[in-house]
Amino acid sequence: QVQLVESGGGLVQAGGSLRLSCAASGGTLRSYVMGWFRQAPGKEREFVARINWSGSSTYYADSVKGRFTISRDNAKNTVYLQMNSLKPEDTAVYSCAAGRTVWDTRPSEYTYWGQGTQVTVSS
Repeated sequence: QVQLVESGGGLVQAGGSLRLSCAASGGTLRSYVMGWFRQAPGKEREFVARINWSGSSTYYADSVKGRFTISRDNAKNTVYLQMNSLKPEDTAVYSCAAGRTVWDTRPSEYTYWGQGTQVTVSS
């Protein structure tokens, strides 16, 4: 059973940066596709980014492309989301997730989820 714990969220002004981390325990992340999702109040969970097991392939939502970067360090069992040029509309709870077979951006493709970390961007 893999447990995921996110950290690094907080309050930042528009245009600022944050780096989220997702640390795993109870198992290795080496064989998992890792994804980041976010959910704003009153809205559905939204795909943000994903990375394959080796880190050689990444995919981003159009809304964050060019501003966010997903990466992973399998030796540290950790996945990161570097968020630059943050906008107020990026405000949400950000969660990481792990899945073995991921073909799309649907949350249902992921097996393990973290509790999430709050990101608030002020204007």
